[in-house]
Amino acid sequence: METDNLISLKDDMVAFIEGHGLRRLPGYVTEDIPAVLWEDEDNPDSWKDFVEMAKHAGAMFVTISEVKLDRAELEGLVEEASDMNFPDDEATELVEAQWLMKYAGKVGYLQLGFVHQGVVFLHETTTEWYERYQELVENIDGLNDIIIEDPEEGPDDL
Repeated sequence: METDNLISLKDDMVAFIEGHGLRRLPGYVTEDIPAVLWEDEDNPDSWKDFVEMAKHAGAMFVTISEVKLDRAELEGLVEEASDMNFPDDEATELVEAQWLMKYAGKVGYLQLGFVHQGVVFLHETTTEWYERYQELVENIDGLNDIIIEDPEEGPDDL
């Protein structure tokens, strides 16, 4: 399996879900919904166990969602990193954002989910580059939130 693009894994998941007689609901379960996250990082096929658990629990459907890295979003990230670090074009954030460009258009995150007795169960699969992308976005957002006050300006001048 190609480990930098999860599209073929998604195709396998779709076939496996349908092969178990379950329906697919295209949908993403957000972080603000309480959920139980499946943990079996040592088993690359743990998603199969997850689908079998959904069937065993009587789930009628499994949610499925993917995140594909968008080139326009990446270009915006590169621009933000460049602006933050001008004139240093060797800054870590900028180099990382430029490195991620080779993954534009690739699927880096898959989420499966089902509901049982009012509890949402989730299985997530990510690539290493997608995790680095998420960290970079958080770092840049965090740096953009820092307000540098001019000591000569009073609070009313802002």
